Amino acid sequence: MATIKEIAEIVGVSSSAVSRVLNYDEGISVSDETREAIFATAEKIGYKKRVIYPKIENVALLYFVDHEDELEDVFYHGVKDEIIKQAKKMNIQLSIYDRKDGMDHVPKDLSAFIAIGWLTRKEINALYKRCKRGVFIDTSPDEKLFDAVKPNMDSFVTQMVDYFVEKGHKRIGFIGGSDRNIDTGKPSMDIREWSFRQSAAYYGYLNEEYIFISERFTVDDGYRMGKELLKKEILPTALCVASDTLAVGVLQALNEGNIQIPEQVAVFSINDVNIAKYLSPPLTTIHIDIPCICETALDLLRNRVLYGGRVTKLVFVNGIPVFRKSC
Repeated sequence: MATIKEIAEIVGVSSSAVSRVLNYDEGISVSDETREAIFATAEKIGYKKRVIYPKIENVALLYFVDHEDELEDVFYHGVKDEIIKQAKKMNIQLSIYDRKDGMDHVPKDLSAFIAIGWLTRKEINALYKRCKRGVFIDTSPDEKLFDAVKPNMDSFVTQMVDYFVEKGHKRIGFIGGSDRNIDTGKPSMDIREWSFRQSAAYYGYLNEEYIFISERFTVDDGYRMGKELLKKEILPTALCVASDTLAVGVLQALNEGNIQIPEQVAVFSINDVNIAKYLSPPLTTIHIDIPCICETALDLLRNRVLYGGRVTKLVFVNGIPVFRKSC
């Protein structure tokens, strides 16, 4: 590993001078040529400055994911593991609370929190009384009060519909789940369904007969809706599926119905879970960058705690299509 001492020897200056230049110390008196030589040498030999993170204590990780949802959707479990790993690297001390603990167990003297999962309006209000510095991941229940980081689901579905239209598909279906209203707890339209309806209507291909919605995003629900789809006299030639967990069930139903994929029905999903590449056929899906989402959330939290950021931010993280044999 390259060191400051090596840079100093190459440039012909002291290690102290190199350190101060690399740390942008304006009080150091060196020529522009020497400054440029130090940076150029550091880049050439692969020097990486060690980042020292100020310690942030008393941060709560609220993992309010229903047990069933966690089993069926590995996305949340992946986010939890990545947050814990990155928080340790960034010197952020986490205490973890889940839904069974309830809001009563969350301390009232938090310095900040990160929330994963779904909270009611009552829980959000109680949380705001305890701590006004928080970041939500995957949801943005109140953008006036808290920061949030979300996968750009609207864009994902638009990309899927655009892709199918470019390939000549006109009968395009959608299989998804519902969101929940934070005030009533009742099902509401998920952003993925809304985006599909907007995109399909734009092209003049919106067909209500090809839209199937469940209350949950599970393999069983995907299988059930796949079976409902097979009852149609004329099948869609392409399916946008809201998550890989639903898609697993959908593919199972289509395979049992002897439907050739993608020759008869092409399938495009979201998440890129590990199992996606092993399905039959391997699933075309949009990869969600969980490390990027977590890093962004922790950066927002650090900005709040260390620098007193006051303006709330909503950040959308884009994904990358991974094309396999289902399309």
